[in-house]
Amino acid sequence: MEQKVLRRRDQDAGCGLQAALVSIYQKPTPSAIPSPPEDAEAVKANCDSFTFESFTVEDAWQLGHLLYARLLPFSSQKPTLISISLANSCQVLFQCAVGSGTAPDNELWVQRKRNTVLRFGTSTWFQHCKYAGDEAAFNAKFGMSPQQAEKYAIHGGGVPIRVKGVEGVVAVVVVSGLKQHEDHGVIVDVINSNWELCRTI
Repeated sequence: MEQKVLRRRDQDAGCGLQAALVSIYQKPTPSAIPSPPEDAEAVKANCDSFTFESFTVEDAWQLGHLLYARLLPFSSQKPTLISISLANSCQVLFQCAVGSGTAPDNELWVQRKRNTVLRFGTSTWFQHCKYAGDEAAFNAKFGMSPQQAEKYAIHGGGVPIRVKGVEGVVAVVVVSGLKQHEDHGVIVDVINSNWELCRTI
């Protein structure tokens, strides 16, 4: 399958922070988050994971702030948690709450979504669509005990980041706090709006 390699449209070091500040001071009204497809194959083809030309701490910082800017207008009603971490060490590169009202439970959801991305190399939304949201079927497929199953989630909002020429997942982007299709959709929307195709491989 042809793989699209993306690079950030705006290479300015402050583009993400600028977007966040605009959102803070101008207080835009919430803009609807596009819904992702619900067919697993369509998800796989269009919005399961993203391959970047590179992925550095700066890229994580920019992506995190761009997500913050996109989510802030929803925060009075739907506070969220954004987390971006490396795959090989789970080192967190960016994490913040958007709005008042997130709870420790959001952090647990972040961990469970991240674990699913790291184990299966796919988005949590893809797994949700593949198993029609049936966690019991998902757990049975992989022979998980109840203790093992509680470490994973097949709810949308965990997305793998890959890098051209690097085997496997490089980073994991997670959003928690919206409806699960929105958690996935906002990541897809922000990447599609701020990264552009630089080549196919």
